[in-house]
Amino acid sequence: MRPAPTFLTTTENNLPEYRITERYGVVRGITVRSRSVFGTLGAVLQQMRGGDISLLTDLCEQTRAAAFDLAIKHAQALGANALIALRYDATEIMSGVSEVLCYGTAVRVVPLRQSSESEGAAT
Repeated sequence: MRPAPTFLTTTENNLPEYRITERYGVVRGITVRSRSVFGTLGAVLQQMRGGDISLLTDLCEQTRAAAFDLAIKHAQALGANALIALRYDATEIMSGVSEVLCYGTAVRVVPLRQSSESEGAAT
């Protein structure tokens, strides 16, 4: 049996196997990134060849991961152990500069049922 994760996230509005005991409200993580001159040049070269533009894919993934981590840290600072209704939003602030926002509702949850191991230990 796998141990329960220490922090849960979902795009759903609830966690089916958990009961929400506290709601802390909306939390967010925001990151603003720009492409470097070298990254832009490399992306242009990849674009000319066609197919996946891995330099931009990597930049987007790193930016989303940073925003996600910040949202989790914000939720944990409030006492949450889960983030529900998780969403992302992105905006180009100026040419080559983008903002990525990760947000959701911070909650404290408990499992609906104890694991069979802990039930067996209680008898």
